[in-house]
Amino acid sequence: EVQFVESGGGVVQPGGSLRLSCAASGFTFSMYSMSWVRQAPGKGPEWVSSITIGGSSTDYIDSVKGRFTISRDNAKNTLYLQMNSLKPEDTALYYCARGWRSDTPPSGGQGTQVTVSS
Repeated sequence: EVQFVESGGGVVQPGGSLRLSCAASGFTFSMYSMSWVRQAPGKGPEWVSSITIGGSSTDYIDSVKGRFTISRDNAKNTLYLQMNSLKPEDTALYYCARGWRSDTPPSGGQGTQVTVSS
């Protein structure tokens, strides 16, 4: 069974930082590009960032470029998202998902809540 366990979210002031983690299981993690997807209250899911199998290529939605960094550790089956200079508009439930530019949270995914507020 494919499973993702996201962690690292929290409440932070504007300008603050968080590091999200996603522990993956039930599939060969090192064989898939991976993505972060977020969903803000009352809005649809939004693709945030993707990384290729070996981590050599990454991509970001324009609104987070220069502030967020995606990375992965294939030995630990874990995906990361370092988020700096956080803004209130980054407030959302963040999920990890398989695939390049995936914009759909995985079925049954719990996500991790990020709230940016003063």
